[in-house]
Amino acid sequence: MAFIISSPCKEEKAGECVEVCPVDCIEEGKDMFYIDPDICIDCGACEAVCPVEAIYHEDELPEEEKEYIEINRKYFQE
Repeated sequence: MAFIISSPCKEEKAGECVEVCPVDCIEEGKDMFYIDPDICIDCGACEAVCPVEAIYHEDELPEEEKEYIEINRKYFQE
């Protein structure tokens, strides 16, 4: 998994990330967006346009946001 969408996206759902993704790997969930790790090509386009700075490379995700790694994985397992 390359990029993770974290808590600032929750209830925000601005959607700029979806518009710029060249491989259409971002899906809208009930209360936030999620990045499909099997489709993401690690380009970073989504991170650059996120107005709430919710998107991080997995290696740079703040410690307090680490739970979103598992939240994102579970979303795509359903």
